[in-house]
Amino acid sequence: MRIFVMLAAVGFAVLTTAGDLAAQLGSSKTVNVRVDSREELIRAVRDARPGTEILVETGTYRGGLIFENVRGTKGRPIVIAAANEDRPPVLDGGNSVLQFVDPAHLELRNLVLTGGVRNGLNIDDGGSHDSPAHHVTLRGLRISKIGPRGNCDGIKLSGVDDFAVEDCRLNGWGDGGSAIDMVGCHQGTVTSCEFRYRSDLAANGVQTKGGSSDIVIRRCRFEQAGSRAVNIGGSTGRAYFRPQGASYEAKDITVEDCTFIGSMSPIAFVGVGGAIVRHNTIYRPSRWGIRILQESRDADFVPCRNGRFSNNIVAFRSDELRTMVNVGSGTSPGTFTFEKNHWFCIDNPSRSNGVALPAREVDGRSGDPGFVAAERGDLRLRPSSRVREAGVRNTK
Repeated sequence: MRIFVMLAAVGFAVLTTAGDLAAQLGSSKTVNVRVDSREELIRAVRDARPGTEILVETGTYRGGLIFENVRGTKGRPIVIAAANEDRPPVLDGGNSVLQFVDPAHLELRNLVLTGGVRNGLNIDDGGSHDSPAHHVTLRGLRISKIGPRGNCDGIKLSGVDDFAVEDCRLNGWGDGGSAIDMVGCHQGTVTSCEFRYRSDLAANGVQTKGGSSDIVIRRCRFEQAGSRAVNIGGSTGRAYFRPQGASYEAKDITVEDCTFIGSMSPIAFVGVGGAIVRHNTIYRPSRWGIRILQESRDADFVPCRNGRFSNNIVAFRSDELRTMVNVGSGTSPGTFTFEKNHWFCIDNPSRSNGVALPAREVDGRSGDPGFVAAERGDLRLRPSSRVREAGVRNTK
């Protein structure tokens, strides 16, 4: 028996015999991919069944890999992981380094993806908007050097539900793209990830748009992660919305316990139908602390509204910040809530009081929060700090 594998994205085919692999899959849930054997990796993924764990040995594997319908089941996911997590395998190059079309119950763990022309990792529903990709876990991925020109993403998720992105590190993506771009995604978490790039580019750290909802971004670190570190909402063509009739770019998005250093605007609410930003520490935004914008202008879209900004520490310089909140036309800034935030003007502490906001703040505070070593990026609070209710919460 012979299997013909066509990789359209990279324009060549691989012919291989699958008998030995089928025997291995029949007798064991674990399949080992030998060092630098791209063809063996392709066979292992294509032939995987629910419960299969594919362990990839340390080495470099040419990217541009596309797989369709890789589907585990509840309690028996298909896992693709480093055989040695201290020396993870590197997938390098291709249009998208790695793409999965319409997967389910899939876990990727401790892989390095680099050098993609378009995206690092692309996971999508194959255009079947009523049957999303689902139950996808991305853990311990390292993604870098994607693009770098244009709308190129480190991780692109389109029509993915019930997902988790955990302990991933992204450094360098398209100058008009996102570290993680979500279009029409739902019931997901992004936890304990790090994003580093440049803040002078029209790029985002994490973006949720196209009808995305019920997503939590938690305990992440953003250092110069594009001009908008977290873009809650955005601007999406109608054909790409999931669900199709959504009247918002994003809703029910939560950003909590995250650390932000730099970016033109660490937080942007864009065409949002409701979102919460709480218990974050924001340090030296370079133009605005927050943006409230409306970029999707169809008549049936709700104006950007119902954002809640509470219990955050915002430390800024008066010679860098234009305004704390940039409000665009077509929005409803009066529906936003500000509560129990702590404000500090680093270069002129007397300006910490009375920060201009589009709605009256309840129980706001000001003054030096007492960072351990802000100049070295350590934004933890010293034991002597008088801040008790704002900023990243202690995990101990």
